[in-house]
Amino acid sequence: MKKILIPFFILINITLSAQTQSEMEFFLKGAQVTGITSDGTNLWFATNGNGIFKYIPKSNAWMSYSTSNGNLQHDFFYCIAATKDYVWAGSTDGLFILDVIRDTWTKRKFGLGGQLANWIRALEFDKYANVLWIGRFKYLTKFDLRNKRYTDYDLTVRKNEKTNNIKTIKVDGDSLVWFGTEAGLHKYDKSKDLNDNSATTFYDTRYNYFDGEGEQVSITSLLFERKNLWIGLDEFVTPERPDFNLGGLFRFNRRNDWQRFDARNGLPANGVFDLERTGNYIWVSLYQFGSNTKDLFGRGIILIDRMTNKIIPVRDERIPGTVYCIFFDGTNLWLGSDSGLIKINFINKLAQWIGTHGDSKSGAKK
Repeated sequence: MKKILIPFFILINITLSAQTQSEMEFFLKGAQVTGITSDGTNLWFATNGNGIFKYIPKSNAWMSYSTSNGNLQHDFFYCIAATKDYVWAGSTDGLFILDVIRDTWTKRKFGLGGQLANWIRALEFDKYANVLWIGRFKYLTKFDLRNKRYTDYDLTVRKNEKTNNIKTIKVDGDSLVWFGTEAGLHKYDKSKDLNDNSATTFYDTRYNYFDGEGEQVSITSLLFERKNLWIGLDEFVTPERPDFNLGGLFRFNRRNDWQRFDARNGLPANGVFDLERTGNYIWVSLYQFGSNTKDLFGRGIILIDRMTNKIIPVRDERIPGTVYCIFFDGTNLWLGSDSGLIKINFINKLAQWIGTHGDSKSGAKK
């Protein structure tokens, strides 16, 4: 396998002191890191403009795939998924596939839905079924690795096309898959054919789901813990439509209980980029939507104690305000930001953040 050296201006590991080194390290300076995943051994990072990066913890080595290195024909990626045999990266121009053994990339484009349908916004590998779920701007695709077959699905509900615009996907054990869209959340029972109407349950603001607030709910991120599902939402409001997508974070007990966290009860902002869990804490990266400018303003990270609902702000000037993705590898916490990648020895830093802000208020609203 050919190893590519990373230029210093792209890959930088800053050492401020022995203590700082053990707590926080910085990589891929200047890159917009949009996705992080693991193949079980190595970590993979998708970027918007710098291609794909692979980190090998065993040897503390990095590899780079990009147009500048001549080993990838695209540099702009939105999401990533991986196994020991394949890596899949979603772009605005289709699905890029790395055969790990051959160390070569191929591209798959989709005919149904036109060019916009080749914007791949979510990827999730289902290890129980040996299936890759592909969330496109229009339509959902299932790739069965056993028979190498792609199958497209239309999830449109009540003629609202946004219910078929996929934004996030999460496999929930061996029986369920959740598909988050621009206008609601689908729960799929894998024991049934996805084309069967009884195979899915749809949640939007009807029937008092999501507290019944707002015109629509655009789902950005999903996280499971015990019997609860945490759901992060987009914020998108304008002077003309002040209730369009109100945003916020929900903890749903999978029955009828929806607990809401938002700016009214402790969150710094209502837009959610991503969610992750370490032990008793939920990590939430946030943004604020500018109703007049229609820009997104990063508002950093907060922790939620899932036992008490206390909100703990993470205040560290070294962490950028815009954090697109969060990933816990079992030892370290990785933050993908608009200006690079951060690795945190979360045990040391978590103790400091909690010790400093242990009196933060409870933020759940029922």
